[in-house]
Amino acid sequence: MIISTVKSSGHQQMSIDIDLLNKTISNNNILFTLRFYLWEGDWISIGFHQKNYPEHWKDLKEKGLINIVRRPSGGGAVLHSGGITYALTFKKPEYKKFSYQFVNIWLIKSFALLGITLKNGSVKKGSIKENCFGTNYISDLVDENGNKRIGSAQYWKKGSFLQHGEIQLNPPFDLWTKIFGQIPPQPFGLKLSNEKIIKHLENSFLENYSDSSTENIFLKPFEISKY
Repeated sequence: MIISTVKSSGHQQMSIDIDLLNKTISNNNILFTLRFYLWEGDWISIGFHQKNYPEHWKDLKEKGLINIVRRPSGGGAVLHSGGITYALTFKKPEYKKFSYQFVNIWLIKSFALLGITLKNGSVKKGSIKENCFGTNYISDLVDENGNKRIGSAQYWKKGSFLQHGEIQLNPPFDLWTKIFGQIPPQPFGLKLSNEKIIKHLENSFLENYSDSSTENIFLKPFEISKY
């Protein structure tokens, strides 16, 4: 199932993702769900295993410059501003062997058609970093210059998984440096609207990975409740 794009708060987006994962687990007719979404305002999502975050983030939150929400998926903190988030759920046991590799092949192929070359990161394992985009794990995607462009993290439940990913298109320089004290990735350079990029990624996913025997249903998030 492809779920329509929604722009909403971080708390609402996480709630929708958990609901879709639970539906994927409980409904035998749902093999996968895929959705892309945008965030209402500037948000930091904290990985499930991140116990604390810096005091100055709390100051930025109190000043109304950022909002903070905790993800069910792991990894480090992600700034959601100027990018696109994807959320995938899968249920079939055989997809476990693909995991990050399965999704990354789709993303690499999709962006290659847009003239963007991506490849897997180089770091195999390490501790959780404060800034998700400060480390290039093999589950991440980097550009030709080694700059991390897409970071992903998973949450497993009853043999199924939810995978979150952030596509950093045009991260805000000033806000990024205030939060992380680092220079953000350069803008992606795609002269396409978010809507056109999302539609391209949806079509690419269905063309390459959707089972011909599986009905592809496009739903708005509130419509998933009928399944």
